Amino acid sequence: MTPLSYELISQYLPRNTNNIYIAYSGGIDSHVLLHLLATHLPIKTKIIAVYVHHGLQLVADDWCRHCQQQCALLDVNFKALYVDAKALAGESPEAAARNARYAVLRPLIQADDVLVLAHHREDQLETLLLQLFRGSGIQGLAAMPPVLQFGLGNMLRPLLNISKQDIHEYANRFKLDWVEDPSNACSDFDRNYLRNEIVPLLKLRWPSLDKTIARTANHCAAALEVLDNWAIQQLPTVFDEKDHTLLINKLHQYSSNQRNCLLRYWFKLMGLKSPSQAVLETITQQVILAKLTSEPQVFVQGNYIRKYRQKLYCIASTYFQIHSEPRVWHKQHQVMQLINGSYLTRITSSQGIDQKLWNSHTVYIDYRRGGEKLKLPGRQGSHCLKKLYQEADMPPWERNVRPLIYLDDRLVAVAGLWIAEWAWHQDSNACYSINWQPQSDFSH
Repeated sequence: MTPLSYELISQYLPRNTNNIYIAYSGGIDSHVLLHLLATHLPIKTKIIAVYVHHGLQLVADDWCRHCQQQCALLDVNFKALYVDAKALAGESPEAAARNARYAVLRPLIQADDVLVLAHHREDQLETLLLQLFRGSGIQGLAAMPPVLQFGLGNMLRPLLNISKQDIHEYANRFKLDWVEDPSNACSDFDRNYLRNEIVPLLKLRWPSLDKTIARTANHCAAALEVLDNWAIQQLPTVFDEKDHTLLINKLHQYSSNQRNCLLRYWFKLMGLKSPSQAVLETITQQVILAKLTSEPQVFVQGNYIRKYRQKLYCIASTYFQIHSEPRVWHKQHQVMQLINGSYLTRITSSQGIDQKLWNSHTVYIDYRRGGEKLKLPGRQGSHCLKKLYQEADMPPWERNVRPLIYLDDRLVAVAGLWIAEWAWHQDSNACYSINWQPQSDFSH
């Protein structure tokens, strides 16, 4: 009798779970997981099977249709998402596909939602071996955790203690219909090479290898928890919650190993994978220890690690995307999303831009192009934005991406900072203040 049951999964589901998203490829692992959940009627309406179409194989459209048909037979909701999973320079095809999947799945997961993945004990074995061969630290050797924060909810891997044989027995018992990915037979990829060539040989000598390796991963995860708890205790001394930066002067008070532990935990806070030792050394030498007069940066996992005034910043590359032409902010919209994922919010307030002025002009959003000036309330003369930004101690990269607000062709405000004297007004609930929430505040 297979140990697979709904109770195995339910222990990981939060009590007030809302949507249960299942990463559904149509393969045997994810189909068994879907079947396990879909046959438990009380949660059936919460299930959404998500197929990510990578566009890498000619049969991907057929697989998508197969997944949709299986969901119809199980009477569960189905959703297909399309991504561009082509590898960038220096990126492996496996990593590119994984990163593309997570990038498109992450926005789905809201508070009280879960994303459930079908990784099993052999997957854990392969992951730990790959990390070991790459010289990973303890975080890599902890392999895949059963529960991980993801999006605004959690990612669950409830089958990590289940063998591949158990999954096959379940699928055959219920006569499930799944797809076989022919690329799994190709040993060109590292994980497939391990799965097809190395692990079978190792299991001839050590049949319970997947169980013992899983124990090793658990031991490493326990040690990692101790290190994370230490980092959590130390974090208030080095972390600025307002902008999610690290205080470099405070970092220097720690040994190099302790500093690396704090940097790794910072990466975790920012939703990034643990950096390698080489990346940590590059950040230390090229950014943390750089001269104050330089503007160093290191590009890691789609983010720039930069330094400004003894602070270490992590900035998503998308943060720098801006519209080339002014955009109209339509008056019926209180919130406006910009191309880089940041948000502008118009808030009714007792002081700010006069609502009558706002409503009688066309509102445009633009960016700094050079030479802009503002006359601020209570200050003599006009001041160029360059000088105002310097006075505000604003990081150089923010100066070109912080939105400017225009009424017709006249600059009225710098979002979240200043309002021109000619539009400034004080009157209860007769004014607007403009808040800017950068994408980097909530994207990780």
